[in-house]
Amino acid sequence: MRLTIQTGDLNKAVAAGVLAPGQDAALLSFLQQKNPEQASFQLAHVAYYFGAMLIIGAMGWLLTEAWMSLGEGALLLISAAYMLVFTLCGRSMWQCGQQIPGGLLGAVAVSMTPLLIFAVQRLMGWWPQDDGLGSYNDYYKYVQSGWLAMEAGTLIVGLLMLRLLPFPFIVMPMAIALWFMSMDLTELLYGSSFDWEQRRWTSLWFGLLVLLASLWVDGRSQRDYAFWGYLAGLLAFWGGLTSMDSNSELGKALYCLINLGLMAVAVLLRRSLFMVFGALGVATYLGYLSYEVFADSLLFPIILSLLGLAVIALGLVYQKRRDAFSEQLRSKIPASWQRFLPALRR
Repeated sequence: MRLTIQTGDLNKAVAAGVLAPGQDAALLSFLQQKNPEQASFQLAHVAYYFGAMLIIGAMGWLLTEAWMSLGEGALLLISAAYMLVFTLCGRSMWQCGQQIPGGLLGAVAVSMTPLLIFAVQRLMGWWPQDDGLGSYNDYYKYVQSGWLAMEAGTLIVGLLMLRLLPFPFIVMPMAIALWFMSMDLTELLYGSSFDWEQRRWTSLWFGLLVLLASLWVDGRSQRDYAFWGYLAGLLAFWGGLTSMDSNSELGKALYCLINLGLMAVAVLLRRSLFMVFGALGVATYLGYLSYEVFADSLLFPIILSLLGLAVIALGLVYQKRRDAFSEQLRSKIPASWQRFLPALRR
């Protein structure tokens, strides 16, 4: 059972003589430094994250065409200044014990990397001349292999920033870069004549690799760096899988089975992300059955309703015995494979 400790509890401990005056502040500081992302989520934290997302959006997909008219040199100076200021401010706040806003500023700095590399490529004449993309906003709209340098650079800068500010949210812009990379690799692998089928398979296999890499990272540190990797991997894997065309009932049933597998992985790793994507996939398959296969059936909605009630009941049982379920599922996995699984998160 997770125990939440608040400032008022520590004050009462001091008043009762359990803690000496001054030890309450030291203990609270220690707990926050040990795992700041699990600290009490206050309104100030919402403001921190919302402010960070506003900056990322303003200097990312919401960047106006007026900025493009400033020229590559101005974009380079502005993006470099933003990265430097946010990094220095984030590091300063981190050292002062304000790890959440400090880490978020580090994530903002990493999110500036694509704009900086875009400006460098354009300024140095390294930008592919035959891609027809001249605006930074196109980075968020179109699939092109020319973006790969921006995505790879974001990953490198993100890794360096994690060494400086070990805050899990910094993985978020890296995860977005990985998701984009899963699509942009298609043109590099197949050429400009790639079709949607090739893009789907590239996205699926790339997402699977990201999921495996995130599994390797999971549980190897006190901080949850794997979450955003799982999100990027699921977006690429599940997106590629769901967008595939299957003309056979067997293929569609296999799709449902894979999504059920994702739900089993959610129990195995105790990661709700897998449950969300798996449930969406199963719902998609059931929607297909409803509109295509059993369109004229009176019993199908009733059966689905009963199935929904059964799922809710299973959810209640799982909530009470999730530790036992996870351990039982793990016990059925070969011992040689179990060492690759992260420890269960309490």
